Amino acid sequence: MSRSTRRGVLPGFGVSLGITVGYLSLLVLIPLAMVPLKASSMDAHAFWVAISSPRALASYKLSFGASAIAALLNSAFGVVVAWVLVRYEFPGRRILDALVDLPFALPTAVGGLALTTLFAKTGWLGEPLAKLGISVAFAPAGVCAALTFVGLPFVVRTVQPVLEDLDPELEEAAASLGASRWMTLRKIVAPSLAPSLLTGFALAFARALGEYGSVVFIAGNMPMKTEITPLLIMAKLEQFDYAGATALASVMLLTSFFMLFLINRLQARASRALETS
Repeated sequence: MSRSTRRGVLPGFGVSLGITVGYLSLLVLIPLAMVPLKASSMDAHAFWVAISSPRALASYKLSFGASAIAALLNSAFGVVVAWVLVRYEFPGRRILDALVDLPFALPTAVGGLALTTLFAKTGWLGEPLAKLGISVAFAPAGVCAALTFVGLPFVVRTVQPVLEDLDPELEEAAASLGASRWMTLRKIVAPSLAPSLLTGFALAFARALGEYGSVVFIAGNMPMKTEITPLLIMAKLEQFDYAGATALASVMLLTSFFMLFLINRLQARASRALETS
């Protein structure tokens, strides 16, 4: 029986597609369309002034820079966490596995408050770091810490299924043929993980880029120093500058789409390279 005539549990293609498009339109497309639509009420000069002010540029630098650093940290250490959870059996493994999902379930404001308490100058970690001249709370480093906290599960849960499907016998065979650990990692493990790791990086980066709750406590929210773009958007909304807020939101939206498109292209290229190797 061909795919077009095969009966399924759900309604036919036309009905299912209509439900899918309608649902996504109500939840995603229509709300997102309101952002550039509201921003279009400004003329070109006012729009450019809103998105290119020194305060806005400083917030872009912090938001995108901290999000990239957090995603890179999670990409590196998330692979290690996933590797330990998949390849080793040890007491407390299930508890550790459950802790990875804690940022999903925990309100982000609670996470931000906990990080602020921990890294404040009187906190358990903040006090010894302050003696070394390192400030985390109310500094850009605190923003990176908060964004790393919320983004870790995306990398671990994206890489973990791939590691579970990766046969350890391939690594054993490479070792028996004289390959070093570094060569095995570079020739066997890394190519298999590349597509999922890029996906995890993209998800962690996108999640960090729009984060607000966990950052607002630990950042200190000082304009030109520790103010992220979502906070600046909220500040403009509180000032009833809706056009300026949507102008900044449009920049974030377009940049996010571009980054996701670029990383998806890289992921597709990595998948094709893996298939041909």
